[in-house]
Amino acid sequence: MKKALITGITGQDGSYLAEFLLSREYEVHGIIRIASNFNTQRINHIYMDPHAAGARLFLHYGDLSDSDQISNIVHNIHPGEIYHLGAQTHVRVSFDTAEYTGNITGLGATRILDNIRVSGRNIRFYQASSSELFGNSPGPQNENTPFRPRSPYAASKLYAYWITVGYRDGYGIFASNGILFNHESPRRGETFVTRKVTRAIANIISGKQNKLYLGNLSAKRDWGYAPEYVEAMWNILQQKEPNDYVIGTGEAHSVEEFVNLAFEYAGLNPKKYLEIDKRYFRPTEVEALIADTGKAKKELGWQPKIAFKELTKIMVDADMRAAGLKPVGEGDRIIKEKFPNRWWQKD
Repeated sequence: MKKALITGITGQDGSYLAEFLLSREYEVHGIIRIASNFNTQRINHIYMDPHAAGARLFLHYGDLSDSDQISNIVHNIHPGEIYHLGAQTHVRVSFDTAEYTGNITGLGATRILDNIRVSGRNIRFYQASSSELFGNSPGPQNENTPFRPRSPYAASKLYAYWITVGYRDGYGIFASNGILFNHESPRRGETFVTRKVTRAIANIISGKQNKLYLGNLSAKRDWGYAPEYVEAMWNILQQKEPNDYVIGTGEAHSVEEFVNLAFEYAGLNPKKYLEIDKRYFRPTEVEALIADTGKAKKELGWQPKIAFKELTKIMVDADMRAAGLKPVGEGDRIIKEKFPNRWWQKD
């Protein structure tokens, strides 16, 4: 049985990846932070008591700022694959927590890679890199596009990217970067713009919210569907040789487009509810990110099934259902049609 360790297992990507690996008969281990309350909502439906027969998902307390904890976990588990998804992932928040972001998002990767080096074991390492690395480099962006980070988050991810390459070249570790463009789902964190929009729609219809406050509406992003992107992560670690790959849809759409499409799909006029709040603007903005995925298509055979409009409908339907409302239904139909044998259990 293959064994994998996931940092950030309680996040959007970590929860989907855990489900995907379980569907492929892996034993899955995840690192979670110590807190007074459990933050495992995204994986509760797949978690079993570790004492139960057949349990294959195990959680371990740890912190990416603590090398000893990381070392003990890696030593005790002996994973064949490590998927490093854990980070301070909110770009806007990184401007307010720059030092913390660098310590966790940047140095966290170093701590794991150095533990792999010291262990002497043949462990494959996946680094969750980000399209934010490209900053204001003109698109479409691919593996050869210059990196020009525009936030503490992006600068920290840049460090993690190059330390991954350095340990690959210097120590022969199977270490690969997945440069993933924006990928969303009903499990996206509530403070990220897409989920903020779709939750607001459900709350407005329910009478719990009157206005939606956003920042830069003109920023364009390449938005895809998260379950497909975790399949790409796994695919990257199954290659014969380690390498770095851009993963995206090849389409860019503005925040304003997402807002208009989501509200209109739910039968609402966005002009009645949308307000601009300058607090949500970044000190340095990234205006447009769009993926050139030629390498991933050629070497991984990876292509997305879900387009921008379909993603929007899937997320609106999910948040309406979560609020106890009847969903419009197009999003649910799309899921059934394009993923008749889907491996993730629910949203």
